[in-house]
Amino acid sequence: MPDDLIDKYNTLIARSDFFHDAAQMAAVEKLEELRLWLESRATTRKGLFSGLLGRRAEDVPHGLYLWGGVGAGKSMLMDLFFEATNIQRKRRVHFHAFMQEVHAGLHEARATGHDDPIAPVAEGIAEQARLLCFDEMQITDITDAMIVGRLFEKLMAAGTSIVTTSNRAPDDLYRNGLNRQLFLPFIELIKARMVVHHLFTDVDYRQDRLRGRQTWFTPADATARAALDDIWNSLTEGVEAPLALKVGSRKVTLPRFHNGAARSTFAELCDRPLGPADFLALTEAVRVLVIDDIPRLSRARNNEARRFVTLIDAAYEAGTRLFCSAEAEPEELYATGPGAFEFERTASRLREMQSADWAGPDQ
Repeated sequence: MPDDLIDKYNTLIARSDFFHDAAQMAAVEKLEELRLWLESRATTRKGLFSGLLGRRAEDVPHGLYLWGGVGAGKSMLMDLFFEATNIQRKRRVHFHAFMQEVHAGLHEARATGHDDPIAPVAEGIAEQARLLCFDEMQITDITDAMIVGRLFEKLMAAGTSIVTTSNRAPDDLYRNGLNRQLFLPFIELIKARMVVHHLFTDVDYRQDRLRGRQTWFTPADATARAALDDIWNSLTEGVEAPLALKVGSRKVTLPRFHNGAARSTFAELCDRPLGPADFLALTEAVRVLVIDDIPRLSRARNNEARRFVTLIDAAYEAGTRLFCSAEAEPEELYATGPGAFEFERTASRLREMQSADWAGPDQ
């Protein structure tokens, strides 16, 4: 496949399940400018990216902030860009996982007596990556809000270019967050040092690819597993990795994750002592959730049933798309037991979420 990003995009949309989108092409052109600049930077400071933007080399933005609605194709375009950029030191990572690593690095730096623990963490990251690509950047934690600004500033100063996707415009990051005024300089840093591009499209391509697909498979047998495998492969194209979510002082790990989609078994989600905060963090990070092997529930598994109810409530409110295999239909999963009456609402929500055009309660 050719290295030119525009050629790669045209090759991709030639497939029957992709369509040409003018908004995506505009983003591809911005990413192609950055690719050319990054590759030329090894031999000259006056890279093509600076020329194309009409700026001096020292004023070149240190990356691109690509934002837009769910399913607009942001992660797909970042994947194309990352693959096409021919440099040695580059890394693509989900923002949640990256911040988990940063917190671990800060803890280690503090333990060794560094006065400014962010400095050695940023230095280590910059040594590993001239290009750092983040997927689904969002700030929901005051600690992250205080760290990320200084970290990005040091990374940019060290020569690391940053490309990130987000569902939010920079001015909407950490909106209504605690002490948000302390976060505002970071927003200005993004707008001053990165190209901010709105991927504006009314089409949700992820939903279109899933539209009309069966979402609930029963019984949870080999046939159901094969069907979920097919859906999972269409979402990930064989690429997946664990995702660690920071919830307070704890870490919750999703074993299989890629491009806003996660896959777990019922046991991995509901046999563990997870609570509302964990499931809220999960549904903030995940747009599509595949759950294997949901069992029939009863008095003997009341705790697991309560966790499942909490998970479905969080997924419903967040507009998360569900694909599940289960021993029974939703209405038959918890027929008797202390929580059976309350489970009727969960069954109703599960049934509603099976609708082909379901996109959340407020969509």
